[in-house]
This record gives sequence, C-alpha cells and structure tokens, in this order.
Amino acid sequence: MPSTYLSLNYHLVFSTKDRRPWIDAAWRERLHAYLGGCIKTSGGLPDAVGGVADHVHFLVGLRATHRLCDVLEEIKRESSKWIHRELGLREFAWQEGYAPITVSPGLRAKAKRYIARQEAHHRKLTLIEELRDFLAKAEIEYSEKYLL
Repeated sequence: MPSTYLSLNYHLVFSTKDRRPWIDAAWRERLHAYLGGCIKTSGGLPDAVGGVADHVHFLVGLRATHRLCDVLEEIKRESSKWIHRELGLREFAWQEGYAPITVSPGLRAKAKRYIARQEAHHRKLTLIEELRDFLAKAEIEYSEKYLL
C-alpha cells in the first residue's frame, strides 16, 4: 500500500491529585481551551475537552507516531505550569494515572456529547462510579484499590 491511513481516536480521562475539586467553574473553560491547545501543540486533534472540578475528559485524534503516555505527560506538565503561573495555584497537580479508551469513528459524535454533558452527568455519578462504568464498558480489568 503506498500510503498510510488511520483513525486513532481516544477518549481520555484523568483527575486532579487525590481527586481534589481544584478546577473552579470560574476558570474551567479557560483550562479546557488551554488543554486543547496543548493537544494541538503536540500534533494531535482535540475534538472535545470537558470536565468538572476534579477531572477532565478529552476526545482526541492522534497520529501513529504519537506515544500516548508522552502526549499525556506533556499535557499534564504544561497545563500544571499554566495553572501555577496564571492562576497562582502552586499546590495544583494532576493524578499520576489516566484512562484512555479508543473510540471508533462511528462513535465520535456520541463521545463528544458525553464530554459536553459532564456537569449534568456528575450530578448523578461520582468520578469513581463513572470510571467503573467506563472501564467495564471497555472490558478493561482493574483493581478497585487503584480507583479509591
């Protein structure tokens, strides 16, 4: 085949350190915009960025040459620096882990809607309940001790 064709879409979730509710509604949209910019800077395509006080969700398209762990490390590092510098929250940090789930092209619109509705969604579910559901639907085994 003379060319490479791919569709690598991920629904990514990661939380603030110890799931502390650091992401204030007053500046949340600015953070989401900055996170989208971090994805673009790394060469990815941010289709959606959303979240609530203690975690963020992304729908991103990445290239075959991207290493997911490197992209996430860069996004977390750069956004932490931005929060420290722009908002003065020196204690702010992201949790070490993350949850990436691949998304087929036919389900991208559904994932975008899900991410856009995070505020309403989390009036009913906690992050832990959401993660359990997220991992179960993707058939990913996990240890309960790492969710708590």
